[in-house]
Amino acid sequence: MPAPCCPRIARSADDPAGRAEQDRGMEDLLSENPLVLLVIACEIGFWVVLAAGLVARYPLRRPRLGGILLVCVPVVDLVLVTASVVDVARGTPPGFSHGLAAVYLGFTVAFGHTLVRWADVRFAHRYAGGPAPVRGPRDGLAALPRELKDFGRALVAAVIAGGVLLVLSLVAGTGIPPVAEWMEDPLWSWTGRIGVVLAVWFVTGPVWVALGPRSGGRDAAGESSGRSGSECR
Repeated sequence: MPAPCCPRIARSADDPAGRAEQDRGMEDLLSENPLVLLVIACEIGFWVVLAAGLVARYPLRRPRLGGILLVCVPVVDLVLVTASVVDVARGTPPGFSHGLAAVYLGFTVAFGHTLVRWADVRFAHRYAGGPAPVRGPRDGLAALPRELKDFGRALVAAVIAGGVLLVLSLVAGTGIPPVAEWMEDPLWSWTGRIGVVLAVWFVTGPVWVALGPRSGGRDAAGESSGRSGSECR
């Protein structure tokens, strides 16, 4: 019966031995897949370099230094893709961590410039007297172009990730497995995950703003009153 199972589940969640086993499992995952650690480090590095560039450009009034640091943001992606290719070239079979690196690279390349612009507008407003960020419409047909643009970037990210998967397979010498075997392949199974993300994105993005509930005319009024400002996205 379901009821008696609940106390056991609750106790297992608080069981120190269970938590220790979960911690060991995470340690094993990271030790066996060092690229996962590199992906985490690259994500942290992306935001650190971005923040350093913006701090130098605005609060410190060093625009040249800030510009150099911001130009270095893509170097983080270059480090990740180089490490992934070198790893498989040295004989490591392409697996989960390599697919994760490919997906991360795709999305950072596709959305990186947008994130930099988003942060730059806010730093400029806070520290340099720039125009306030303007929040565009969040639903209805007025928001549809923005959502379609973001979904288009997600498609670009998927294409880039697929290209990296292909490069990794060619470098490793494994080639592209038959499509029917993709979901069983530790590297190419990422195509299924990407497909799920794109499907959810499309439904919760363009479809939702076009067909979902309306919040009224507040967003449209806010957009028209702030046309002179910089766009958020």
